[in-house]
Amino acid sequence: MYTTRVIDKNEKDIFNDFVNNHPRGHFLQLWEWGQVKKGMGWESLPLIVEQDGIIEASLLILKRHIPLPGLNKCIFYSPRGPVVDADNEELCAVLFEGARKVARENGAIFLKIDPDVPTGDEQLDEVLLKNGLKKNDTGLDFDGVQPRFVFRLDLSPDENTLLDNMHSKWRYNIRLASRKGVVIRPVENKNELGVFYEILQETAQRDQFLIRGYEYFEWIWDYMVEAGFAKLFLAEYEGEIIAATLAMISGDKAWYLYGASSNRHRNLMPNYLIQWEMIRWAREQGCTLYDFRGVSGDLNEDNPLYGLYRFKKGFGGEFTEFIGEWDQIYSPVFYWLFNHVLPIYLKIRRR
Repeated sequence: MYTTRVIDKNEKDIFNDFVNNHPRGHFLQLWEWGQVKKGMGWESLPLIVEQDGIIEASLLILKRHIPLPGLNKCIFYSPRGPVVDADNEELCAVLFEGARKVARENGAIFLKIDPDVPTGDEQLDEVLLKNGLKKNDTGLDFDGVQPRFVFRLDLSPDENTLLDNMHSKWRYNIRLASRKGVVIRPVENKNELGVFYEILQETAQRDQFLIRGYEYFEWIWDYMVEAGFAKLFLAEYEGEIIAATLAMISGDKAWYLYGASSNRHRNLMPNYLIQWEMIRWAREQGCTLYDFRGVSGDLNEDNPLYGLYRFKKGFGGEFTEFIGEWDQIYSPVFYWLFNHVLPIYLKIRRR
């Protein structure tokens, strides 16, 4: 018989073991990611379904209160969840009913999920619909919470084959950076986190995008890096840091989460070499999949995001579209207010 409950810190290791070893596990479903998000105002509710003391499914629920005066309501979000076998309809039903029970206890209006599952998985689509979830349209760019389109690289071939599968210019740039003396090394000390952030700020200013505050990356270090679920890499040239990246790892999968480069020495192509070294690192950790993360689904060369698509495509990965965002609505009235009234209220308050 299946039962559901929210676990506490004392059971985080068995929770993580389940996520790491499940085919649909993801770093955003790890107990530690809930701790990272706590610093940003989210409460972590790691929900499990168990049978005879064995975890059979999990859902890392992140809870956040709605900032409307006099409204004691919240929203639930489970990034890249759930971690469950979609072919077990009974298990899925128990999991979503467990989430509904936790929602009633916390006053949640809805649960949002965005599974790490490519389009075409009709079985999961059917299960989600059967359990009363509604699919959202998030557009072709980065309108969703998590990217809907990514590039993913199969790491099972040997290194020579991976290089052969890249665009010839990408292989040339990797070798150029190495030949010119660019060295890639992992960050072993938190003291160098500031160097990573400085390069990230420089990149954000140059390319005109927003980044999170420094404390966010401190939380990632304290919870993810220290637990072995993340790694920082630096590209160095003649003693100067000229590029930096952050990778995540869970089970046999790795993700490229952040990348940054200095305005100096960009002609040395450090971004290509640092990606290759991260790919090699992921293979050494036993990973079979490397996820380059988000690109636009609009493949028009006039799209401002096309350069990002072209850079990731050149490494030989597969363009992948996920099944998108789905909402399980617990309170239709408040759900409508959240989507139509709250944005207006927040806009007025900002003014």
